[in-house]
Amino acid sequence: MKAHILPAIKLTLVCIVFFCGIYTLLILGIAKAAPAHGEGETVVAGGRVVGYLLEGQNFSRDDYFWGRPSAVGYNAAGSGGSNKGPSNPDYLKDVQGHIDSFLVHNPGVKKEDIPAELVTYSGSGLDPDLSPAGVRIQIPRVAAARHLEPEKLNSLVERYTDKPLLGLFGPSKVNILKLNVALDGLASGRGEAQ
Repeated sequence: MKAHILPAIKLTLVCIVFFCGIYTLLILGIAKAAPAHGEGETVVAGGRVVGYLLEGQNFSRDDYFWGRPSAVGYNAAGSGGSNKGPSNPDYLKDVQGHIDSFLVHNPGVKKEDIPAELVTYSGSGLDPDLSPAGVRIQIPRVAAARHLEPEKLNSLVERYTDKPLLGLFGPSKVNILKLNVALDGLASGRGEAQ
C-alpha cells in the first residue's frame, strides 16, 4: 500500500504547484502582454469608456441597431442562456414576443425575413455581435429615426463588419456596441469609436 500512496502524494503536490502556481502565472503573463493587459477591451467614445467589446449591451431605441436578446438582461455577472429547449412553450412565447416587437419597430420587414439571432437568446446572454444580415435588416428603421440615407448606414455597417479569420475561419460579424458608437459619431460629426 505504501508503494501506491507515496507516488500519489508526490503527484498531487507536483500538480498543485504546477496548476496553482506555474500555470496560473504563465496565463497571467500572457494576458498582461495582450493589448488590454488582461483587463478586457473597452470601447471609448468622447474620452470615456462606454462599454466592453466582448459584452452585449441593451439597445432598444429605434435610432440604434439592436443586438441579440439576452436571457439575463445583459448582466455580465450572471451570464447564461435561458436553458429552455426549442419546444418549450415559455421559450416559444418569448421568441414570439421578440418577433412581434421587432415587427412593430420594423414595419417593412416580413416575419420570415427576420434572422433568428434577432429573436432568440444566445448561450451566454451577452453576445456582442450580429451577422451582417442581422444588422442590415435594421437599416431602414435606423435611417428613418436618424434622418440619414440608408446607403450611408450600409457603408458604415460594411466598415464595421469583421470578416472571417484568414477569409476562412468563422462567420462575418458586426460588433453592435462599436457600430452604435460610430453611428453616434457619424450623426454628431465628432468621429468614431476607438
